[in-house]
Order: sequence, then C-alpha cells, then structure tokens
Amino acid sequence: MNQISKFLLFVPFLVGAATISSQMHSRAASSQAWVASWGASQQIPEPQNALPPEDLRDATIRQIFHLSVGGQAVRVHFSNAFGTEPLRISAAHIARPVSNSAPAIDAATDKPLTFAGDADVTIPPGAEFVSDTVVFSALPLSDVAVTFHLALPPSVETGHPGSRATTYVAHGDSVASANLVEPKRIDHWYQVSEIDVAAPANAASIAILGDSITDGHGATTNGNDRWTDVLASRLQASPGTRNIGVTNQGIGGNHLLSDGLGPNALARLNRDVLAPAGVQWLIVFEGVNDLGGLARNGEVPAESHQALVKRVISAYEQIILRAHEHGLRVYGATITPYTGSGYYHPGQLSEADRQAVNAWILTPGHFDSVIDFDAVVRDPQHPNRLLPAFDCGDHLHPSPAGYKAMGELIPLSLFAE
Repeated sequence: MNQISKFLLFVPFLVGAATISSQMHSRAASSQAWVASWGASQQIPEPQNALPPEDLRDATIRQIFHLSVGGQAVRVHFSNAFGTEPLRISAAHIARPVSNSAPAIDAATDKPLTFAGDADVTIPPGAEFVSDTVVFSALPLSDVAVTFHLALPPSVETGHPGSRATTYVAHGDSVASANLVEPKRIDHWYQVSEIDVAAPANAASIAILGDSITDGHGATTNGNDRWTDVLASRLQASPGTRNIGVTNQGIGGNHLLSDGLGPNALARLNRDVLAPAGVQWLIVFEGVNDLGGLARNGEVPAESHQALVKRVISAYEQIILRAHEHGLRVYGATITPYTGSGYYHPGQLSEADRQAVNAWILTPGHFDSVIDFDAVVRDPQHPNRLLPAFDCGDHLHPSPAGYKAMGELIPLSLFAE
C-alpha cells in the first residue's frame, strides 16, 4: 500500500488524534500529491448530443482521455451532477487503449476500479464519486481508457459534448473486454469529469476556464491539438514544469453572465476550478459569447453596450476574488477577434466592447498576469479579424495552427512563481 493509500485509509479514523494525523499528513505530502491530470466541465448534453436512453440500458461505455502530468496511481471521478435520481455504475475499469481512435484496449494493463472497496457505486443526484486509488502507470501525455457499465440509463445525462474524442457504446457488460463488438461511436463524453494522478509532492495543476475556443472547436477529433494540449506538451518538455497538469474546463457556447450551453462561468466556478485536485493556477478566457450575443439579433443602444462591458468586468473581478481566496494565481487572457463571424456578425459597437474589455484585462493590477491571445491570432492588417492562417473558417474559432500559436505564446515562467 503506497503512502497516499495509507493516508486516505487511516486519517478519517484519527480525527481525535491531531498530532498523529498531522505527522501522517506531513509524511504523505513529502512524497506524493494528487493532481488533476485530465478534466472536463460537466453539463446537460443538448438533445442532439445526448444518447437515447435505450442506448444506455445494459450498456458498456468506453471513453478515451488524454492525460497531461503522469503518476504511478490514479483515481477517476464519476459525475451525476445534473442527474435527478441516483445513478448506479455497476462496474468500471481503467486501461491503456491500443489507439486513441479505436475501442480496443491493452488487456494486460486493464484494472478494475472500486468504490469504498466495492465494484459498484450509486451516486446521489447532483453529486460525483471518486474511485478508490488504483496502482496504474499513467505516463505523461498518454491516453487512458475508462470503461463502465450501466444497467439503467441516467435520469438526466451528465456529460461534456465538446470532447473532440470518440466514445464507444455497446450493449451488455463488456467492461473487461479487450475490444467492443460493433460499438456505437459518438464524439462526446459522458459521466466522467476528472482523472487524478499521484504525482511528486511539488506537482500541481492549471485550471482553464473558457468557452468553445478553450474547449477546442475547430481542433482535430482525437488529435489532442487544442491550445490547452499544446500547453500541456510544453510543460512536459521543460524539466522545471513536468509536474504540472492541465485541466481543460472549457464549454462550447459558455457565458460569463448567463446560462448558454452549460452553467454560466460564475455558477460553475466552485465545481470546475476550485474543486479539482491540486489546482494552483487559473487561466480565465471567457467573454466572447457575452459580447457577441448582445447584438446578435439586431443592434442595441450604446448604453446597453456600456452596461454589458461593466458587467463582464465585474464577473472577472468576482472570479479573481474567489480564486484568490483559495490561494490561486489568476491569469487573464484577452478576447480574440470575431468580426466576420456569421454567428455573431458583430458591428462597430461590439468590436469597441471587445477592445474595452481587453484594455481592462491588460491593465496591471487586475489579473496576476495577462496572456495576450488577441495579439497573437489577430490579422495585423485587420486587427478586428483573425489572421486567415489561424482561422478555422468561421471567423470566430482558431484553426489547429491558431491553437498551436496560442499554446506556444504562454510563458512557462507563469507556473514557476
């Protein structure tokens, strides 16, 4: 039994023995720490992204996740955050996949997950459940396959539609099978919210709060080429930052101020930023949907634009305040251009709003530091537009080349402070 397992097993029974508990905590902390190596914000999948209930009746779901930092033990978070009834997972396993775009696993690496020692778990509505620790060699930047079985479908599905990764669903209990026979394939994730690894004591994680540009709209399915993936790869390539993980908490269509796709950023801050294991830094890259949505269906008075800018800035201030109270350093990212977008078709007033918000972000004394994504992806000849080479084609979301430039822009020194 490793030190983390001993710590988790015995500390709850030592509440009255403060000195012994403190000593055990000190020994465990001196060797290993739990950090979020992968994560995804949870929401209710939109109807077109939800699985039909019959697909999830007596069903095996196999999903592949790309880790950032590595470790020698793991635990998996299963989520019923939006369920209205208890969710029973009758069995779950973890293994290395043969490929990140196929349902086969390396059976020699397959290990069952347990929950308080049991093979099954019932998760209350609105909650999540973390598996027991399992010894598993989770290599940095590697893929892991998490497979679980449901006897009955969830009352309300909890998941992450913008996976940019393929999930495999088959009827029957095949959690330990080396392959799934003719599974249904769907590019969304369901019911899994985080994977933690037991890493060295100085390990930590970066939470990234964002919308579809963080979630990776325009990135390659199963390609792991979002800007957050680029950042994770760079962290692993540098000896001084190899113990730092990245947890992508982007939701496509997300807003700071109102529920769009998924809960608004302020509503999900506790679950998506403050709760994940080992988070020490937060990157905030939200706001384009708030700005673009104001005049999407027709221009509004200038006073409405001014009021929106003020409310967006107040949301940033709230995020900074709450994150600082939990000891996080908070970095703000400037909002990238979206003139020409057929979805928002912004006019001059909306562009002025973007400029005003970015000016506030760039002003010292607000965020702990700033990442100027606007500067790296804008067209120097038309600074209200994305550079054509960095545009996925909709004039709102970057291309893989644009995401690469964004991920390469971030100074790794921000995570050495």
